[in-house]
Amino acid sequence: MSVLLRMNIYQVYLLQSYREVLVRPTGKLVILFLFSAAHISFSQTPYGNNPQAGRYVSVNGIRMYYEIYGDGMPLLLLHGNGGSIRGQAQRIEFFSRKYKVIAVDSRAHGKTTDSTSVLTYELMAEDIHDLLDTLAIDSAYIWGQSDGGILALLLAANSPEKVRKAAGFGVNISPDSTAILPELISLAEEALRNSKDKTERQHLSLVLNHPHITLDNLRQIRAPFLVMSGDRDAIQLEHSIEIFRNIPQGFLFVMPASTHFGSYEHPEWFNIILDDFFQKPLGTITTFERLTH
Repeated sequence: MSVLLRMNIYQVYLLQSYREVLVRPTGKLVILFLFSAAHISFSQTPYGNNPQAGRYVSVNGIRMYYEIYGDGMPLLLLHGNGGSIRGQAQRIEFFSRKYKVIAVDSRAHGKTTDSTSVLTYELMAEDIHDLLDTLAIDSAYIWGQSDGGILALLLAANSPEKVRKAAGFGVNISPDSTAILPELISLAEEALRNSKDKTERQHLSLVLNHPHITLDNLRQIRAPFLVMSGDRDAIQLEHSIEIFRNIPQGFLFVMPASTHFGSYEHPEWFNIILDDFFQKPLGTITTFERLTH
């Protein structure tokens, strides 16, 4: 999910700040749609537009853009709604030291084309599955921010052979106020009413109308899955706990003093926790089991 600010003075993109911010002249003071983020990077590498690392591949009726960095076990990075590879700079630089990082522009995002008028997470997950097939990757670690985390859930449920371990920060399985703070739903609805841009409307409609993942879907997930949340997230904490409790090998990490953008606000914590999750086996024993066995 992305941060969208419209203002009546000028248009500016801050694609590598604490949020991916899009400012457009509309005659209104501020309308914002809040759900994804990027991080400031002073790297000389042009992430998201790097001809040395970037490639296009035809999958599922679209031309998908991706970039690969580093060597080792494949690690797929999936951005949030309205985001792109450009927002993954800090994660790429950290994780490419020990993983083969595959950063992707999802359908209708960044440099990836789109041939549909309606986006669904199921369609976008199919794109990722086909990309992994095309790259001859049998299985991978997967991390996703927000919408990217939803794609990770769908891949883990529907394409278990492709997922070794997966994690998602700020994920939801329904689009209503049981999952998302109601005031943020209202902001997204207002942004959609005022938007004239096709792509922007696709992104907003995706968040307002999807996903529809059932608890039974979650129970089909066999890979270890780390549900990550900020303690001040856009996603209701109770919703994150429900997701965690219904994944057989589910794990939960709630980052303190963090919003929906916790992975950007506290990158040192985030990188350590995610790397530790991928590298080490985690047990599922409960306190009761520990005390009685």
